Amino acid sequence: MKEKLQSRGRFVRKLDQVGQLTEAEKKSLAPVGQRFVFRATPYYLGLIDWEDPGDPLRRIVIPTGAEIDETEDVLDASDEASNTKVRGLQHKYPQTALLLVTEVCASYCRFCFRKRLFMDDVHETSMDISEGLEYIRRHPEINNVLLTGGDSLMLSTRRLGEIFRQLREIEHVRIIRLGTKVPAFEPSRITGDAELLRTIAKYSEPRRRIYVMAHFNHPRELTDLSREALRLLLEHGAIVVNQTPLLGGVNDDPDTIAELFNELSYMGVPPYYLFQCRPTEGNDTFKVTLGTGLRIFEKAREKMSGLAKRARFCMSHASGKVEILAISNGQIILKYHQAKNLLDRDRLMVLPLKPDDCWLDDLYRRAAASPGREAAALPY
Repeated sequence: MKEKLQSRGRFVRKLDQVGQLTEAEKKSLAPVGQRFVFRATPYYLGLIDWEDPGDPLRRIVIPTGAEIDETEDVLDASDEASNTKVRGLQHKYPQTALLLVTEVCASYCRFCFRKRLFMDDVHETSMDISEGLEYIRRHPEINNVLLTGGDSLMLSTRRLGEIFRQLREIEHVRIIRLGTKVPAFEPSRITGDAELLRTIAKYSEPRRRIYVMAHFNHPRELTDLSREALRLLLEHGAIVVNQTPLLGGVNDDPDTIAELFNELSYMGVPPYYLFQCRPTEGNDTFKVTLGTGLRIFEKAREKMSGLAKRARFCMSHASGKVEILAISNGQIILKYHQAKNLLDRDRLMVLPLKPDDCWLDDLYRRAAASPGREAAALPY
């Protein structure tokens, strides 16, 4: 399909503006828009195969009625509220702080685990990061800061430069990370802004790098323009890695994951994490069971070079990043890659697995009701 380069700064904010949707589709999706906001770039909409109702890129940005089906899932599936120390700053793991600097993305992923931020009555981000910076100054164990939200590359270049300068004045902050899907959703934000590239080059120092945490979910997002954006970021001193959740109907097969990870590694963008999709409200149709997810991951790894195999398959659980290692004899083997409770760091868990289990909570609820060894393996 021919790529469409659209001018930067243009966004489609209403489903009524998506000309490829029928009037019946727009009407049926109106209630979804009242619950969860819609936003997309003309560039990304131009990549969708509108003749295929199951097109994976369509699933990423176009709502479905299933998003508002009744569910027991919550908006803050990883309990990020408990990690908020001052407005706009989360501190869960000792070395890492998150600054939530914007509530805006170029497009809104339908599977977003922070969709609560885009609701009118939620105010977790902060344009004024002075309190967050002061918190970071008082905590010398913090050596890396992730700018997220929202999408950090939706900030103006001038504002990003100000934040970079302030963080570089804090000696113990060695890494600045940018959480972004802009290289996939609106790569011209990068290719068309020489000042942004100069700013990254200025503050990505040889011993204190800027990392771009890219978010490509499917190989078709790797267009010529997005590849050029990645090339320019690397050329101007950024270290670029990629993370993606495993998403039903988008990338839940080994060939797709293998192609995505291989293509990224060829460009010098190593895969970082493959995440189990968080059980956030509205995400039911994207869920993949733990057993299926691990089989997909392992089959995909068989098709990858060693450099593409560096990703870890993890859950970002309230208690920490839980790596999914193996399944054997009806049990799943997990390990804390990061832990909120330092006593859990590097801890192994061996828990009974059922075919429909999708999240750690599914596992430990059952184990808590069972006597003996399994209960002792719980994270709480």
